Amino acid sequence: MGKGNRHGRYFHRALTLVDFLILNGVFFVVTILNPSVAEIHTRLIWVLLNVAYIPVARHIGRIHKVRAMQMDRLMLSALHAVCFHALGFIFLLYFLKLDAIPWRVFAEFYSVSALMQMAWWLGSHYLLKTYRRSGRSYSRIVIVGCNPTGERLLAEMELDSGFGYRCQGFFDRYCPPDFELRSQYAGNLEELEKFVVENHTDEIFYALSGEQREAVQLILGICEKHMVKFHFVPQISPFLTRKFRLDSIGQMPVLEVRHNPLERNANRVLKRAFDIAFSGTFLIFSPVIFIPVAIAIKLSSPGPVFFRQMRTGYMGRDFLCWKFRTMRVNEQADSMQATRNDPRKTKLGDFLRRTSIDELPQFINVFMGDMSIVGPRPHMLKHTEDYRRLISQYMVRHLIKPGITGWAQVRGYRGQTEELWQMERRVEHDIWYIEHWSFLLDLKIIVRTVINALGGEEQAF
Repeated sequence: MGKGNRHGRYFHRALTLVDFLILNGVFFVVTILNPSVAEIHTRLIWVLLNVAYIPVARHIGRIHKVRAMQMDRLMLSALHAVCFHALGFIFLLYFLKLDAIPWRVFAEFYSVSALMQMAWWLGSHYLLKTYRRSGRSYSRIVIVGCNPTGERLLAEMELDSGFGYRCQGFFDRYCPPDFELRSQYAGNLEELEKFVVENHTDEIFYALSGEQREAVQLILGICEKHMVKFHFVPQISPFLTRKFRLDSIGQMPVLEVRHNPLERNANRVLKRAFDIAFSGTFLIFSPVIFIPVAIAIKLSSPGPVFFRQMRTGYMGRDFLCWKFRTMRVNEQADSMQATRNDPRKTKLGDFLRRTSIDELPQFINVFMGDMSIVGPRPHMLKHTEDYRRLISQYMVRHLIKPGITGWAQVRGYRGQTEELWQMERRVEHDIWYIEHWSFLLDLKIIVRTVINALGGEEQAF
């Protein structure tokens, strides 16, 4: 194992150890605050407290080893860890007839434990990603497959340097002339084993067809011989981005497509309730922002304070979208997208766009039910007509309400779309969001949007 990854195997052990320390620390504090419970504590209860977490640490704790971890999945896993421990601990106590602890104490203990565990997991993974961004604890990887699947895989890895992947090169039987990453082609499959040994490769991602039996056997043999992790990357269309569940028919593996989460009534109610609460709270205090911005707009150039434009919304229905006016009144507002050095923009308007303040009136749209806090960004009617003819999956993004911010925006796909591929990537991210929705994912997008707005976004113009 090389220098970059020599300490990697110790990180998840240290993180799991802190999990145990948090568990015991919270339980100790809760018992101190409840003297009646402290009196009945025995060494056996403390032993059971930790024993119940061992299977949880072995199963859920594997999450610490995953490099490309999303915040919503991380928080959900932390909640699962606390819930599984509760089931195990309470079962052991009652099985051994140690049932003198009141349920109120359990509620206090697990409520605090859940908050502490989520905070710790989020904080530790943030620090770990920061550590990786500094160039340490990286994993050396090789991608087998000079094809669009391999290209998309590397693009996702490089999207966040905190994942800690370092691509050493691509291998295939030969390098196709249309392969966009020809400069990273490292050799054919016969040269792979020597390369892996000499360059201390940690992981191999196989992105060729699984039907190439000889190639699969060759790569698997290399991985097993040199203790390299093997990952199979199925060649799936970039527009077929749903979550999959692995099933089987006999010995044949089958990927089953799951239903969209927002098809469930409970999820739609939860999302709408959050939209009403969030937007309603914001609108109550909005005059603090809206009044000075309105005055500044009126002083900067003649015209209305608000810019209202028909845009495509839920199920393709048009709605009137609100924004602060950032341009001088012009006849191209409903047909021409803003550009970086657009002469139509005012100086104040440029500032409002860079800070995303111009989008704040859309909370009115959210409260009225035309939009959501998080969702695909609504486009002007002309763009909808243009792109629905150019991108086959374009209208799929209208299966849910449009949002003030969205998954595509926090992943860097916002602003002007000069080339078709930019809109294709935006649509791809919008569809991914629709098919992977969760409340925690919405919270993650909101947090990242605020951070990006405070730091200033390069593509916001």
